Amino acid sequence: MKPAFKNVHSKFKFNNLSFNREELKEVAYCLVKEGLPFEQSIGDFLIDWLNDKTHVEVQTSGTTGTPKTIRLDKQHMVNSAIATGNFFKINPGDSALHCLPSKFIAGKMMLVRAMILGLEIDVVPPSSNPLDKIDSTYDFCAMVPLQVQNSITRLHHIKKLIIGGAKASNDLIQKIQGIPVEAYETYGMTETITHIAAKKLNHFKDQKEKLNAAFKTLPGVLIKTDDRNCLIIDVPKVSDKKIITNDVVEIISENTFHWLGRYDNIINSGGIKLIPEQIESKLTGIIKGRFFVTSKKDKQLGEKLVLVVEGANNSEEELLDKIKKLNTISKYEIPKEILFSDHLKTTKNGKIIRSLE
Repeated sequence: MKPAFKNVHSKFKFNNLSFNREELKEVAYCLVKEGLPFEQSIGDFLIDWLNDKTHVEVQTSGTTGTPKTIRLDKQHMVNSAIATGNFFKINPGDSALHCLPSKFIAGKMMLVRAMILGLEIDVVPPSSNPLDKIDSTYDFCAMVPLQVQNSITRLHHIKKLIIGGAKASNDLIQKIQGIPVEAYETYGMTETITHIAAKKLNHFKDQKEKLNAAFKTLPGVLIKTDDRNCLIIDVPKVSDKKIITNDVVEIISENTFHWLGRYDNIINSGGIKLIPEQIESKLTGIIKGRFFVTSKKDKQLGEKLVLVVEGANNSEEELLDKIKKLNTISKYEIPKEILFSDHLKTTKNGKIIRSLE
């Protein structure tokens, strides 16, 4: 029989203790009343999940627009959890580490997966270094890139890791190559109830497999593009309507694609269309720290390419010289201006805000 949102798997454990549905309600109330702020968020979600309503309300991250509250069907969330379990071969009784804020969909879905798939989930405070005091080994964990970056020396405590919330940089991908963890970058959004596709990041058989690594869709996901080459997602078990994204992609097959960048970030400079994310990918090897590519209005070009780098201890002339020497970059992709900022602005879940203001 297909799991329903009112079921709590018999093998589910929360911080090493077993709970049925009614007992879990009591735990949720205790967390809200007596817990730390991150535990209160967990309790709030569990209360919402364990009531008889067929939906929950979730706040979007605000990465590509103003944060908003949307309604998600609980059975759709169950279906998403099952698809994740099947794709990543997660089994009842497997251990999981929860280190994401439960205020957002990624953190909420870690709890749903645990309850539905029967995982033994341990919860730690969301932080930039979540494995700092971890001694156990876990079968499954989800992190954002910053957490992975700060946990490189301790990633051997995780067997299977999914990385989402922002794109994994080339530098980060390089650092995880020799680590005994199966790492995947995920693609998704709140509206698709987290990821609908994942891309292998390490343990490649050869260089060809590494270069050809693409996002592979989860079971039941149909994809195509519109006239902008933006991804259209059809997941009947997760969403009642097709989701038209602003993500420019190259579809490789019926279930694989390459992500190229955001349509709303595309820069039209003198009639040449430039995708900032593609340029950033080429610059990661020569720029240490955080940065992004954007544009400024220009009388001649319409828009001129601008590189914004975090940290004042840089030389514009020296950096521009390094960029010009890259054999992967075209003359159109060389920034017309380089700006330095003491600190780049980010959203609440750590994504860089591409703004010059």
